[in-house]
Amino acid sequence: MLQPMKAQVSKKPRVFSAIQPTGKLHLGNYIGALSQWVETQDRYEGIYSVADLHALVALEPDRAESVAEKVRQTAALLIAAGLDPDRSALFVQSHIPAHAELAWILNCLTPVGWLERMTQYKAKAARAERASVGLLDYPVLQAADILLYRTDFVPVGEDQKQHIELAVNLARRFNRLFGEVFVIPKPLIRSTGARIMGLDDPSIKMSKSLAESRKGHAVGLADSPDEIRRVVLEAVTDSGNETRFDRASPGVRNLLIIFSALSGKSRSVVESHFEGKGYQFLKAEVADLVIAALSPIRARYLQVMNDPGYLDRSLENGTEKVRPVASSTLEQVKRGIGIESPRIRSGPRLKRRR
Repeated sequence: MLQPMKAQVSKKPRVFSAIQPTGKLHLGNYIGALSQWVETQDRYEGIYSVADLHALVALEPDRAESVAEKVRQTAALLIAAGLDPDRSALFVQSHIPAHAELAWILNCLTPVGWLERMTQYKAKAARAERASVGLLDYPVLQAADILLYRTDFVPVGEDQKQHIELAVNLARRFNRLFGEVFVIPKPLIRSTGARIMGLDDPSIKMSKSLAESRKGHAVGLADSPDEIRRVVLEAVTDSGNETRFDRASPGVRNLLIIFSALSGKSRSVVESHFEGKGYQFLKAEVADLVIAALSPIRARYLQVMNDPGYLDRSLENGTEKVRPVASSTLEQVKRGIGIESPRIRSGPRLKRRR
């Protein structure tokens, strides 16, 4: 039976990141985020959250029962991808109530205009029949997630930089008004392969929701080798044979980026490797490389999901690792704004009236 270990006290720079338990975790998530989390475990003190509160933004009755199972699947995939509960803290966001409490306090410092200008809100609100307050406000909860742990660095994609800027602005505003409590976080952006596009439509970023609903859009982290090969071989390209990054069509460039990110080879080496060999060769090579990278993740995922006790203990241990930091930060925030924390008062109990 798998056994998680207790965490060691760390003085390394701290990173925090979170992922929603929605949709289907895919190759783009792995290249753009998860592999970076794994690679930096020895360099940073890592705190990672399964953000189930964020998943409630589009809360619907028919989805409510699946949230808990999605949380477990997401946590298992993070572990399977190489996030080690012994070296990093992995926990479920809602298990630390301080996230929601700090978010409310930060709400009271956040101008509505800041949130209405968020590009992701405008894009999602345009697609939704009715935008919830949660959709507008979730960047504040995201800021609370980051600031609660006095985070030094936040691994993000280019499209998330605006949210880090909000966290920075809120931290500075609070520190100026109420005293120095928050660390000012910085984004940690991967230079190669940070933005993987859809295999069926290279004009849009690979999406967890589309990966679940649209066949051929993405390679899932737990997909079988046969499914991976099918999706890659059917990826959109063009009728030519150009395999240089700066001249290739969007679909071909996407495949080249995937190959470069997974192989660790420079763009010039990748271009030389595929020069004059055609798209079928490119797709076959990419498929082989993706299968080699994801097959161990699939095997580990199945192992973790078949040992629920290990998964429960890993998440519980992660919660206990981060709770003292969250509690300390929230306590300082409350002191700064003049809210007293509850204390148990001793003395005679009041008699109940009959």
